Amino acid sequence: RFGTVRLCVRRDYVFEDSFHHIVLRKPEELKGKLNVVFQGEEGVDAGGLTREWYLTLSKQMLNPDKALFIQMSNGLTYQPNPSSHIQPDHLKYFKFAGQVVGKALWDEQLLDAHFTLSMYKHLLNLPIGYQDVEAVDPDFFRNLRWMLENNITDVLDETFSIVRSQFGEVLTIDLKPNGRNIDVTEDNKAEYVQLVAQQHLTTAIREQIDAFKEGFQELMPPELINIFTCSELELLMCGLPTIDVEDLKANTEYSGYTRDSPQIKWYWTFVQSLSQEDLARLVQFVTGTSQVPMEGFKALKGMND
Repeated sequence: RFGTVRLCVRRDYVFEDSFHHIVLRKPEELKGKLNVVFQGEEGVDAGGLTREWYLTLSKQMLNPDKALFIQMSNGLTYQPNPSSHIQPDHLKYFKFAGQVVGKALWDEQLLDAHFTLSMYKHLLNLPIGYQDVEAVDPDFFRNLRWMLENNITDVLDETFSIVRSQFGEVLTIDLKPNGRNIDVTEDNKAEYVQLVAQQHLTTAIREQIDAFKEGFQELMPPELINIFTCSELELLMCGLPTIDVEDLKANTEYSGYTRDSPQIKWYWTFVQSLSQEDLARLVQFVTGTSQVPMEGFKALKGMND
């Protein structure tokens, strides 16, 4: 049986105060029941304060001022910031963030934190493919797909390297040894696409991912978590959204069809018959996340935005 984990935190500094509490705990201790007190506030934690702590902490964890995570172009999902090292203790913070997510699953609590598909794949030890770039950078994904589907001879002038700007300094990063001196050709373009996707989704943030996973697996070892799909893991972490089918319908654009096409009418008849859980899976499939913007689907950025 596990003991009680008591936390006394300042509301405006939930992230920092919680970090200093939890970093000193052993993994087995963290499996104990949380008892949260917000400093200077009255209240007994009968469960409500713990839920509030998880939601507040997850929001602060993703705050851009922390420089730990960056928001994707869809405005909804996050993944580790490759420049997080501007925070001196960034890897300790990533381990802490992983512990928080793992404990939330252990405690069956929800977080206000939606990650990219590739991030869930890392947590589940699933292979990453170039298709996963779409959820991070749709424009870059379209460029990679165009390369694979078209002959690039005398069209593109690329090498096995990328150029990245970091704090005003321009860096050239090789995707393979001496990559800046190796041309991308029609024969080797598939390798280039694989390596550049790996750089974006894994290599550039390898330390951050490993630290996050270390903390996460202290409470959620692979044998417990690997039975889930990425979609299931997101729903376990963030819960089912409330999806307004009429709002979804009103903000759907059609290509090759109109809202009066028979096929479209059949589609919406089917969608309106779905449960909230199945609707969440549909939204995940279409947008890459089950999260619905506070402003509704009109605020969701599409592939053409």
